[in-house]
Order: sequence, then C-alpha cells, then structure tokens
Amino acid sequence: MTVIPLLPCASIDDVEEFYSALGFERTYRQTKPNPYLGMRLDHIELHFGTIPGFNPADSYGSCVIQVPDTGVLHSAFAEGLRAAYGKVPVAGIPRMTRPRPRKNVDGLAGFTVIDPGGNWIRIFPAAHTAESATPTTPSGKLAKAVENAVVQSDSRGDVAQAAKILDGALAKAEDASPVERVEALAYRAELAFILEDRTRAAEVLAELSAIPLTAEERERLADTLATVEEMRR
Repeated sequence: MTVIPLLPCASIDDVEEFYSALGFERTYRQTKPNPYLGMRLDHIELHFGTIPGFNPADSYGSCVIQVPDTGVLHSAFAEGLRAAYGKVPVAGIPRMTRPRPRKNVDGLAGFTVIDPGGNWIRIFPAAHTAESATPTTPSGKLAKAVENAVVQSDSRGDVAQAAKILDGALAKAEDASPVERVEALAYRAELAFILEDRTRAAEVLAELSAIPLTAEERERLADTLATVEEMRR
C-alpha cells in the first residue's frame, strides 16, 4: 500500500525548483488542463496541484514524514539549499527549521520544511529508530523555555507566542550557561526574522556575539553558529 500526499501550491515551477534543491527528482508533470507535479526522494513521494488565487501564506497543507535519521536528512537538505540559494532560509516562504527536541514528541528531534506552497513538511524519526533514540531533556530554565517556544513556533506556527516566551526567559536567565544562552538567542533571532522584526533580530545577534565562548563550546555550537552567520547575511 502506498499513500502519497497531494498538497496545494501557487506554482509548480517554484515547487519543482525548491524540491530539486533538496535532492528530489520529478516523477510526473503536467501543465494542462490543471498544473500537477510529482516529486520523489528515495521513499518520500509528494504530489502538488495548483489552486487559482492560492496564497501560500494561508496554506493549511501539511504532512508528516518519518525517516531513520533526521540529522542526516537535514544536513543533506541544508547542503542543497546553500548550493541553490547561498544559504538556508530561516524566514519567509520557503524556509527550513533546524532539528530541535520536540516536547510534544517525547523530546525527540524533528524539523520542518515550509515549501513554496506554504505546506509544512514535518520530519520526525521513524518509529523503530525513535524507540532506540535517547530523548533530549533540557536541564536549565532557559533550555526549557526554548523547548516550550519550539512547540509554539515549529509545531503550532504561533511565532509571536514563541518570541514572547523566549524574551521573558532571556530576561531572567542570568545563571544560564553560555551554550544555553547562545542556543536561545540564536532561536530568538530566527523568530525575529520570521516576524520581519529586523531591529530585534539585530539586537539579539549583537548580544549573542558578545558572549565569550571556549574552543570546546564553539565546537559544540558549530551548527548553531553557522546558522547565525547565515542570518547575518
């Protein structure tokens, strides 16, 4: 049995370009009488159809994809996006979130691709790999606030509420470790860009840059710091 999601979009051209950057191959395309597109990567197959007057920002399209290793797939997607667009887009449509522990899926890491159709493609560990995975449990108050913010923004799409949670936590996080603070500030900057609040994004990135880090901490935060550099561009 095979189930293939059929998702809406405004342009199959934009969708094909984006998914090709992620490593997908076209399996089917028609322009008349109704534009329709099929894209596939390994065992992941997605189909798209256009809707006249469709606004991707208003889309409720979504699907869940379970994969053996979310980190490996995210790295492959990020590499493709950097090659095609010069960076991994973190704001606007399309964009991609980073793998983060999801409180609402037992702390296992997932990420989301928001494609040119405004569809939320939610990537999570497959059931058989999730059973053997070690969920990440935040220890500090700031890390727990990040976890709550992730649920609001990356799962529910309430970016403003996520930003509010982080702002409150950051104001009270004097005892947070440098690593926790950098992770929280990096995510807050990402939320600011999504909200098109460049002033707040600049403030957060400046605060992040002022945090002294050891070589070990920089190595641990390598992926986060790489994302921060892309946000600065």
